[in-house]
Amino acid sequence: MLASQQVTASAPPGDRTAGRAAGAPTLVVLHGFTQHGGLLGPLPSWLATDRPVVAVDLPGHGASATIDTDLPGTAALLADLVTKRGPGPVDVLGYSLGGRVALHVALGHPGLVRRLVLVGATPGLEDPEARERRRAADEALAARFAQEPLAEVLAAWLAQPLFRTLPPDRAGLAARQVNRGEDLARALRRLGTGTQEPLWLRLGSLPPTLWVAGQLDFRFAAVAVRAARRSGPGSACHLVAGAGHACHLERPEALLPVVRAFLAP
Repeated sequence: MLASQQVTASAPPGDRTAGRAAGAPTLVVLHGFTQHGGLLGPLPSWLATDRPVVAVDLPGHGASATIDTDLPGTAALLADLVTKRGPGPVDVLGYSLGGRVALHVALGHPGLVRRLVLVGATPGLEDPEARERRRAADEALAARFAQEPLAEVLAAWLAQPLFRTLPPDRAGLAARQVNRGEDLARALRRLGTGTQEPLWLRLGSLPPTLWVAGQLDFRFAAVAVRAARRSGPGSACHLVAGAGHACHLERPEALLPVVRAFLAP
């Protein structure tokens, strides 16, 4: 079973609107690649003032490091975890890798997810050649994680243009090193973007979904706008001004009211 933990509530400074809503569904939060359930910044703890929030460690990460499965398999494990925790449905917030998992949960287990928030996520690469190129790139990176010092590969990972607007003090470089290189390599080979079958034609079946991207993350911003238009009724798109791919870490205070409003019971 995937490892998970209850998130402790912590109201943001100056917030006078926080207060646990009666009957608010549990929010399940899913981290990105090289992170773990405790590395989604302050947003989960702020949202925990409104509702129960559970953070999950995905396969290859944190306390779920030894789990070896693909995206549909991870979705099945998450659905089992949610079912065993109590009555549903739940809301799910997923970032990047966590967004890919969240999409598979919502589409593969109808009725389990009430509302979905996807941050810096994609329904997949539609062009088979583009997917093959991405698989090759993921394999090359996986080999580095498996063979080279983890601190060096993580530093290179965070030096990508994708994270150019992420301040070092919010990147959690040291905290990411609780993971092991060989586990991250396996996760990338099994859960990476190159492995994902495109889900664009199935987006109309999603529950209400909020597609979020940083305004400066041009590729994912374009994906978010297009995906929101194709998603089920009640879906929307929000671009976080002045932020890049990890917009929930860069500007959590700007994202909080948007997510709160979308998830309001």
